[in-house]
Amino acid sequence: MERLMTDDPRRASAETPKGMDILHDPILNKGTAFTEEERDALEIRGLLPPRVSNIEKQVRRVLENYRRKASDLERYIFLIALEDRNETLFYRLLVDHIEELMPIVYTPTVGAACKMFGHIYRRPRGLYISARDRGRVLEVMANWPYDAEIIVVTDGERILGLGDLGANGMGIPIGKLSLYSACAGIHPAGSLPIMLDVGTENEELLNDPLYLGIRQRRLRGTEYDEFVEEFVQAVDACVPSVLLQFEDFATKNAFGLLERYRDRICAFNDDIQGTAAVVLAGLLSAGRITGRSLEEEKLLFLGAGAAATGIGELIVSALARRGIPDAEARGRCWFVDSKGLVVQEREDLAPHKQPFAHEHPFLRELGSAIEALRPTALIGVSGQAGAFTEPIVRSMAELNERPVIFALSNPTANSECTAEQAYGWTEGRAVFASGSPFDRVELDGQTHVPGQANHAYVFPGIGLGIICARASRVTDAMFYVAAEALASCLDEGTLRSGSVFPPLSRIRDVSACIAAEVARLAYEEDLAGRPIPAGVDLEEFVRSRMYEPRYATYA
Repeated sequence: MERLMTDDPRRASAETPKGMDILHDPILNKGTAFTEEERDALEIRGLLPPRVSNIEKQVRRVLENYRRKASDLERYIFLIALEDRNETLFYRLLVDHIEELMPIVYTPTVGAACKMFGHIYRRPRGLYISARDRGRVLEVMANWPYDAEIIVVTDGERILGLGDLGANGMGIPIGKLSLYSACAGIHPAGSLPIMLDVGTENEELLNDPLYLGIRQRRLRGTEYDEFVEEFVQAVDACVPSVLLQFEDFATKNAFGLLERYRDRICAFNDDIQGTAAVVLAGLLSAGRITGRSLEEEKLLFLGAGAAATGIGELIVSALARRGIPDAEARGRCWFVDSKGLVVQEREDLAPHKQPFAHEHPFLRELGSAIEALRPTALIGVSGQAGAFTEPIVRSMAELNERPVIFALSNPTANSECTAEQAYGWTEGRAVFASGSPFDRVELDGQTHVPGQANHAYVFPGIGLGIICARASRVTDAMFYVAAEALASCLDEGTLRSGSVFPPLSRIRDVSACIAAEVARLAYEEDLAGRPIPAGVDLEEFVRSRMYEPRYATYA
């Protein structure tokens, strides 16, 4: 598994294709960048315009065409078509223009793309393993022709804030893995997106003649568990050292799968653990603005699903590292779900909520909870658009000179409030972050730059660190050190603008910093599968292994 140090292993064939075959291969194709010598050697002279263009000119050309598209969905389709035509150029474009393109490749546009996935499908990418493959999942896994270093898998039941999209959810693993490559330099050759198609409850999809998934209700209970178990066993047999990321599973399954497999294989759930690390980093950075330490924060969450309680658990762990007893640390985290405040007297609480059920009178409304609990930070992970109303935000501003308002639900249409609302309703005093991007806000002569609590700040670097160290397990401590590393990357100028996250233009530097800390922890915890590199700084070692999209030479 030396993927990050070598050329694309998919090029390793007895003989490089020639003629149209090489031009139709997205891995080998260089388009107009083939040199004069290569055009002769590969028998493609005359099949391309005569002028040779370097990759910089090609980026300029495709970016010009990209910007002509009339809608974000058209831009998404354009980029996927580019990846299918010329993979190296796609990643060069994405790396060089990550701030502009990330909202298209991933959230929020990927949500719209998933809803339409069966209608915009172009060509195969990744593996579909369906309920019909039970008993032969290992055989299906063996059809993937390359060694995988990282797998992102979903069953499509909780895609962003959009719910059950069935097999259309394949757009999420595809998009996530493209960010692993662009943001952290994990070679795309080692990436494998997988859709576990176990059916759907989405009536619109079941009645859509162009839907590409199996037309049945979802597997549940023992059947579902046995199918996932067969899948995990197949993964362990085919690629035993792979990193497996569970993505966009419904809350019950998300927690169950994480607990079942985290100590058996190298696996994590980004919705639970990755989200937590990003939010913890945001809170650490916010403290540099508000003057409050993490120990002084009192957090109120709207939403108590996998993401929300995952954040709570990591915050409890972080406070424990600072000497705060568990009970006291949990007392800093309060949750309001769809029925009201999560308290001990309630008998309807799912297991993942119970550790945060406190002794307090039940309150039905978020506003009442704010008035009673007097939180310093309000964190939205509810998927409820507009849930942070003007009275809610103003009440936070009355309680705090610098209220922390994190409206984290995706996509943009599901955000609990906008950046403009958060700043406007607090006279510019809010420390705001959101799940999807918002434009900067001009208010009373001051420019406020909202931070985006984007998972891409964390999961690519964590993945890179795990792969570089060949870690056998993913531990909670890795997410803590990732959060601290991310917060440490924030400079004073960015803080003064109001943002609690560094600009996305620095994402590869951030990922390298996180990867080094995660790899260091893997060595400290005796989880690494390769010797610690001798005579070289870990961050330097990590950087040396990052994929840089550039063309190979064929002649």
